[in-house]
Amino acid sequence: MSGNVLVAFIAFSVVALFTPGPNNAMLMASGLNYGFRRTVPHILGVNFGFAFLVLAFGFGLGAVFSAYPALHTVLKYVGAAYLLYLAYAIATSGPVEGGEGKGKPMTFFGAAAFQWVNVKGLVTAVGAITTYAGIASFPYNVVAMSGIFLLTGFGSSSTWALFGTALRPIMTSPRAVRIFNVLMALALVATLYPVLMEP
Repeated sequence: MSGNVLVAFIAFSVVALFTPGPNNAMLMASGLNYGFRRTVPHILGVNFGFAFLVLAFGFGLGAVFSAYPALHTVLKYVGAAYLLYLAYAIATSGPVEGGEGKGKPMTFFGAAAFQWVNVKGLVTAVGAITTYAGIASFPYNVVAMSGIFLLTGFGSSSTWALFGTALRPIMTSPRAVRIFNVLMALALVATLYPVLMEP
């Protein structure tokens, strides 16, 4: 295992997973609206779903996308449409009442399935597999990358959800929560700009 490449990959995973993106915006909104405990299935779904995505790409799914580039385009627009739906759901979710938010947070399976249409996640997985394969010999490199993403992801997802949860005592008025939800929805929509602008 190459120590230098491993350190570089760990740094890449921290930057890729801690920076704002669709998952993190939704986790922060979920933390505010539902609290950390009710957001845990969402956190688990994001991380196990993304780790599985990395494994799938590492073990050959990336070749399917290379052979059929139209599939990537289809997934891009399906993912964009789903993100718009999620942004609408966040923007219209009710304020916190009685310590629990109205509605239901994203489920484990919903969050895991979302990784397959999350363009930032797809690009991150492909970039990791193609750039950092030198951390170990195949197939150990794929398993190691998936495991590192899983650990880093738990730190990132928990941080964003806890940040949202920490806002709950501050965001006590329904109007403040609605404004926050609309801002998070707009942030989610903004993550589409670079994706839709690429050729």
